Amino acid sequence: MRCFIELSYVGTAYHGWQRQPESVSVQEVLEDTLSDLIGAPTIIVGCGRTDTGVHASTFYAHFDWDGVYGRRFKDWGQGVWKLNGMLPADIGVRRIWEVDDRDHARFDATERAYTYHVHTHKDPFLEERSARVYQNLDVAAMNAGAQHLLYKGDFAAFCKTGSGQKTTICDVRHAQWTQTAEHRFQFDIAADRFLRNMVRAVVGTLLDVGRGRLSPEDVKAIAASRDRGQAGQSASACGLYLSKVAYPFISA
Repeated sequence: MRCFIELSYVGTAYHGWQRQPESVSVQEVLEDTLSDLIGAPTIIVGCGRTDTGVHASTFYAHFDWDGVYGRRFKDWGQGVWKLNGMLPADIGVRRIWEVDDRDHARFDATERAYTYHVHTHKDPFLEERSARVYQNLDVAAMNAGAQHLLYKGDFAAFCKTGSGQKTTICDVRHAQWTQTAEHRFQFDIAADRFLRNMVRAVVGTLLDVGRGRLSPEDVKAIAASRDRGQAGQSASACGLYLSKVAYPFISA
């Protein structure tokens, strides 16, 4: 029987979602804990990967099990309660439910969205949750630059070199900056898929626009170049959150 998990996590202490041979990952902790709860080795397939230090306010995964209740929990409501008691404080499971055996957390996702948080004044309560920028930002200019990213095409200029992507074609459907408080900003971007390090490279480039180092039109030229060396430096991982994953069988 196949089950889906909806969870969230703070990625500060982890080397990304995916299991690593010598580093602690979210997948490793969740798999080991779920295996202890179920009483059998359990492999979890995530909706994608997040890099070291990146967070997820929404993340989905699936796993298969024998479907037998009663040995350790009476239903998945109780199972989630027990699982959260076993997990560390920086990983939280919202729900687990049964799905069709063909449903897949990675391949069935139709859209993913990320949110990036920035602050321009020192705030200790935002440490490791938002990226501090030391200059004032021109939000209008950054949004003008972001408009040049709304297309289906090649985003190689924003892909980490040597990442081994089979294709660098993406369909970016939304990209917008919002000022959420006096010294706080938020960038939201949605696409059918993202390349490795893509969002952080896009954010780094748009922050250069906001600082006045690049013009909004430069973003269009950078994207067309397909050259990662033309884009800005990758923004810090601490401000990045996977915020939405859409599926045809999960209501928004």
